[in-house]
Amino acid sequence: MGYLFSGIEDPQTSLEWMIYLTNKYLKMFLDGTKLTLYIAVLGTILGFVLGYVIGIIQDMKAGEGDNPVKKLLVRILKLIAGVYVEVFRDTPMIVQAMIIYYGIRQVGIDMQPVFAGILVTLLNTGAYMAETVRAGIGSIDIGQREGAWAMGMSPMKTMLYIVLPQAFKNIIPEMANTFLTNLKMTSVLNVIAVQELFMAAKTVGGNYYKYFESYLVIALIYFVLCFFFNKIFNLLEKKLKGKNDYALAVEYMDNQ
Repeated sequence: MGYLFSGIEDPQTSLEWMIYLTNKYLKMFLDGTKLTLYIAVLGTILGFVLGYVIGIIQDMKAGEGDNPVKKLLVRILKLIAGVYVEVFRDTPMIVQAMIIYYGIRQVGIDMQPVFAGILVTLLNTGAYMAETVRAGIGSIDIGQREGAWAMGMSPMKTMLYIVLPQAFKNIIPEMANTFLTNLKMTSVLNVIAVQELFMAAKTVGGNYYKYFESYLVIALIYFVLCFFFNKIFNLLEKKLKGKNDYALAVEYMDNQ
């Protein structure tokens, strides 16, 4: 057997084994990387939407003039949202994966591992993002809401057009961190037989009992992925912040 990157036929050092395993099992590593990205991206996006909904529910308040039915409904929704957030924030993702996957199969539903992996990721993401969204909403000055209400805007329109757009900018950094965390945490999904990147390394390492070298290969892949997406999110955050030269215009007008 030959190398793609080297003429050495019998690998000896760890570096040579890394090159050899990468060359021979390149497709397996690439497939694992694609599945890891697929689960992380889809799970984060859906979890972000769920987190937004839960965050809004947690921020809901029943007014004194509201009817008893609405007050009861708000309390029930907030209770359900609170229990969901606490359960998923206070238990490990690997345990959640085992319970959801095997629990659903136990009641007779044939759930595919990839679908279960996405479900676990989005539920876990939703719980963490809900707290972030709630904090982001709370960071917006209450005076802006009161001003919108004074102008005749409904609480729902105020939330959609005034509060949430500003809150979105505030939670971009945390959303980026959550995605990067999900990218790495998909590795725990190998316990429910998801053929992601960690499972690929585990399989490759087992073929030659070269687990150290195999895991070094995926460590480099994880590093490259996280480094790349971290730079992308940094650029996005700077873009959303916009320019700060408006302060100079204010100072100029004050000096006239």
